[in-house]
Amino acid sequence: MLSIRPLQRLLPTLFFIAFSALSISADAQLAPRQGAAGSIVTTPHVQAELVAQAPEGVGPGKPLWLGLSITHQPDWHTYWKNPGDSGLPTQFEWQLPAGIDAGEIAWPVPRKIPIGNLANYGYEGTVLLPVPMTVTSAYAPGPLAREATFTLHASWLACRKECIPEEGSFTLTVPLQGSTALNSAAFAAAAKAHPVPLAPAAGNMAHVEGTAVALSVAGLPASLQGETLDVFAETPGVAETAAPVAQRWQGPVWTARLPLSPHRSAGPEPLPLVLAHAGQGWRVELSVQDGWPPLPGQAGVSPALQAALQANADAAAAAAPRAEPTPAPLGTFVVALFGALLGGLILNLMPCVFPVLAIKVVGFARHTQSLRSHRISGLAYTAGVVLSFVLLGALMLGLRAAGEAVGWGFQLQSPAVVAALAALFTLLGLNLAGVFEFGRMLPGGIASLQARHPVADAFLTGVLAVAVASPCTAPFMGASLGLTATLPGVQALAIFAALGLGLALPYLAASWVPAVARALPRPGLWMDTLRRLMAFPMFATVVWLVWVLGQQSGINGAAALLALLVALSMAVWSLTLTGRARAVIAPLSIAICAYLAWAWGPKAIEPAPAALAAAGAPAGWQPWQAGLPEKLVAEGKPVFVDFTAAWCVTCQYNKQTTLSNPEVLGALAAKKVTLLRADWTRRDAQITAALAKLGRSGVPVYVLMAPGKPPVVFSEVLGRKELTDAVNAI
Repeated sequence: MLSIRPLQRLLPTLFFIAFSALSISADAQLAPRQGAAGSIVTTPHVQAELVAQAPEGVGPGKPLWLGLSITHQPDWHTYWKNPGDSGLPTQFEWQLPAGIDAGEIAWPVPRKIPIGNLANYGYEGTVLLPVPMTVTSAYAPGPLAREATFTLHASWLACRKECIPEEGSFTLTVPLQGSTALNSAAFAAAAKAHPVPLAPAAGNMAHVEGTAVALSVAGLPASLQGETLDVFAETPGVAETAAPVAQRWQGPVWTARLPLSPHRSAGPEPLPLVLAHAGQGWRVELSVQDGWPPLPGQAGVSPALQAALQANADAAAAAAPRAEPTPAPLGTFVVALFGALLGGLILNLMPCVFPVLAIKVVGFARHTQSLRSHRISGLAYTAGVVLSFVLLGALMLGLRAAGEAVGWGFQLQSPAVVAALAALFTLLGLNLAGVFEFGRMLPGGIASLQARHPVADAFLTGVLAVAVASPCTAPFMGASLGLTATLPGVQALAIFAALGLGLALPYLAASWVPAVARALPRPGLWMDTLRRLMAFPMFATVVWLVWVLGQQSGINGAAALLALLVALSMAVWSLTLTGRARAVIAPLSIAICAYLAWAWGPKAIEPAPAALAAAGAPAGWQPWQAGLPEKLVAEGKPVFVDFTAAWCVTCQYNKQTTLSNPEVLGALAAKKVTLLRADWTRRDAQITAALAKLGRSGVPVYVLMAPGKPPVVFSEVLGRKELTDAVNAI
């Protein structure tokens, strides 16, 4: 008879996952980024290389430049320090030897890149972004040192019509003695393209005139007189990037009218500008005569809105001491319990729970001829589910009481937990596929534990069910989970227990109803085929978990995790060998796996830069910000907010169905609804607080807000007609 024994053998792994969740902290910081062992990073859109210019070697007082040379694919570009109407500037993070300091990027003159009625400032072709290095007297490489090692982590946004956030780690060694000048021509060209500072002159000034700022610049080279100059404001959000600049020469003085952005977000004093012609530039700082007028954003806030915001702030300050939870009325509590029970029952239909269905199907078939074993298995599974829900709920409530901003599914906001689950499901898939059996790999005393404790598999299956079900929020769950934040501990934990009972109820009922057991086929060889077939849902879950980690740690983190899973699979396979092959291959495989875990493990669980994550908002959607929905509603604009997360399977289903439906998108566009997306993939205390205000504790949550109407909170499984009718009623 087929023996299904993966879960009981993985008890230490499950304990590791639990302790990983316990270690989550809002202020947790990971190790610094480690540079790759190379100076070139190639993506489908650019090739970036870290290069150096050290004509006299590396030492105190000697000239030293490092730079990132970026070669773009045709039609692709990256951005200047002021990207224009969209985009992000390239950013550097250095790890330098002690005694060497990095300066700012010496930005070459950009070019204007029109995009429809907008424009960006950036670079195409090949550009070198040089950085001056200062080698101080504190630099002491040691008597045996022959070279200095420089590490750079760079992030950039590569755009054509679409934009792709990218990053790379670079390591470059530079000899201490001799000359490093292979890229001298590139550094010389970058120096020529760097704007030359203009000396202050009496005729240099700026003055705001209506919707433009009048510019007057003296001291430019005489060869420029009569030429049309390109104008680049260094401060983002000041000028209307795509608008033409009216300009003329009054003898040696260049004058112009620079159109101001109607949504101006800054008023720098002085005003820094770069004037350019034929690839050369001149930088000038102009004093703004009579100052800047008030920003448009400040003038747009009505006294009523300002009073409401102040009242909210005063109320929040008065409510700073945490209120004691109060018991819910009996009727409300019963409704919450029923909602949790029903939500847990519906949770079985969510795709995130499907891999556990594979284990239960095989387990039910195994016990078809033993009603007693079937019932014991059902009770043990229910105990594992309910206990895990209660413990997870207690952990969440405890972290909240300690001041942490967490909600349902918070453990999957940790890349370490996501990576551990991916490893766990890889092992489960390999076991179900028949790659290995624990009984052949472990000592006989350990391998026989299952025979002595037949309920262990069922109990741990329940624990695993909660581990994979926690990212999902089923209908009726949201309100019940949100209520737990206001209830005493006993009532809150009772709701979590009811949720677990709902999840386990189908299996518990099936194990106690003989008709279900009799309806299953008799045990036989078909069970081995079914078992191997059930490995594929496990591997599908691994694909999903790697995708989730990619949203948290970037493409490099996902690739590192995939490499670690391959190494783990090879190590497990090597332990199934026998004789001399096992003696040779197994230690080598385990050593490779251990080395990759040490070298690449931190990369796999390191969160991606927040700026790059925010840059990936899909077309038509804007990133959510605290207070932004209320501000837009106060301006008379309807708003739809999607509270989502990459690890939330229900969220992804709704995105691919209702939120991608042409009829729904047409209705939203017709009513000019602003679409905001609050991404909770990584921890965000502001999003957690916004969910709490809506009486919710997890995602997905969908809210439609319109002027003069109360907010509409939709069900977790978003219906097309439900949303369209609400939008049309605005």
